[in-house]
Amino acid sequence: MIVKTAKFLVSNNYYQNCPKPDKPEYAFIGRSNVGKSSLINKIVGIQGLAKTSGKPGKTQLINHFYINEEWYLVDLPGYGYASIPLKIKAKWETMISGYLQTRKNLLTTFVLIDVRHSPQKIDIDFIENLAEHQIPLALIFTKADKLTPRKLKENLKAYQNYLHESWDELPPVFVTSSETGLGAEQVLDYIENANKVFVSSPN
Repeated sequence: MIVKTAKFLVSNNYYQNCPKPDKPEYAFIGRSNVGKSSLINKIVGIQGLAKTSGKPGKTQLINHFYINEEWYLVDLPGYGYASIPLKIKAKWETMISGYLQTRKNLLTTFVLIDVRHSPQKIDIDFIENLAEHQIPLALIFTKADKLTPRKLKENLKAYQNYLHESWDELPPVFVTSSETGLGAEQVLDYIENANKVFVSSPN
């Protein structure tokens, strides 16, 4: 897929106010500081489309972007914040879970994971929660350029082994870098193929 147009559409703090669910939609979410906004910008090829920040927690709303006038890319707040008040954290969690569990046109939730680290409980718990609610998901490992090929392979294998303890079949996996562009084309191809299914479905 070639991204010809990408524009910010709307931000919401209530999932009920999101755009009409008549187009295929893909959400991006991950632990705070996983490099989500940078990767989104690399995938769509527009620097600054999703706002980046050196301080975790920059994204605080449900942000819809309209891509190629065909589908929605959604930038969600991260999870696992350590430095925000519990009241705000609870509000974000309610907003995110409400969105993920009710958005009928959400074809895939891309869960971003920093490949530099060993399997983290917070990521595993989030993935398993999506599975329990039967929310389609794919895993995107970020910051692959920060590791040697050998270490990258080891860390990916560690995650696969960990998930295989409770999963018979793993979700789709992408290995990416917002610096080199690694994996961006594969993510877009995956979305393009899913869009075709959405268009050809009765709804």
